[in-house]
Amino acid sequence: MSTTPRLFPAAVSALWFFAFALPAAANPRPLPITYPHAQLAEGEAELEQFVDLTPVRARSATTGEPAWYGLTQFATEFEYGLTPRLELGLYVTLAPGAASDFADVPKAMDGNGMKQRLRYQLAEPFAWPVDVSVYGEVSENEREIEAEAKIILERRFGRARLMVNLTGEREFYYDGTHDLVLAPSGGLTFEVTPSVQPGIEWWMNAEYPEEDAPSPRPFELGPHQYVGPTVLFLFGRLWWTTGVYLRATDRHHTLAPGEGFGRVWVRSVVGVGL
Repeated sequence: MSTTPRLFPAAVSALWFFAFALPAAANPRPLPITYPHAQLAEGEAELEQFVDLTPVRARSATTGEPAWYGLTQFATEFEYGLTPRLELGLYVTLAPGAASDFADVPKAMDGNGMKQRLRYQLAEPFAWPVDVSVYGEVSENEREIEAEAKIILERRFGRARLMVNLTGEREFYYDGTHDLVLAPSGGLTFEVTPSVQPGIEWWMNAEYPEEDAPSPRPFELGPHQYVGPTVLFLFGRLWWTTGVYLRATDRHHTLAPGEGFGRVWVRSVVGVGL
């Protein structure tokens, strides 16, 4: 007899125990892009896996004609609560290389590299009318070193939560040039049940070169704005959040090979408390 029927009940039982029976120690993100005020308690840890996908245009290496291409990037984050109000995050980012039959493939935003960040709550949740955290991050990849600062704002209205991130980045490219990037985001979520929380989220990306800024401003530099529905599923220590966003700016722009901001953007994040 095949061992598969025997293993299936055991696998289901293990998943049920891991997701529901173990004490909750997760810190879910109701929105895939916007950070909440809540963070891990001191001594707690969590592992998160990010996946981004946007359909873009590349060029066929054989015919030279434009062709659709699924641009993806991945990030794995380890989070740890250093103190009751200070959290550490360590990332590894991966942008898969293009297949050999494509050319002029756009570059993923994060590239291949690492990130290190700290997030600090200025006050305990609900101590102020609006919860406030600050966030600092340094990242290194094959193109640049980047410094990022973020102010995290959150306000609860019963079962609803309004979250806003004010984000700015300074990019130091290895060729000696520098860019300023504005990347705010925000959204509203609603707790239908503790385990199901739908929402809507908006985010922007705009890049401003500090040397030899091109004129006219090319599409790739933005500003690009996206908006779309999100949903969080929470299962004890395990959670999953996904957003599907439509580009709200330059809606009639025809993507050219090498442009990395498609009409649709999907981000999915899975987290598990350790």
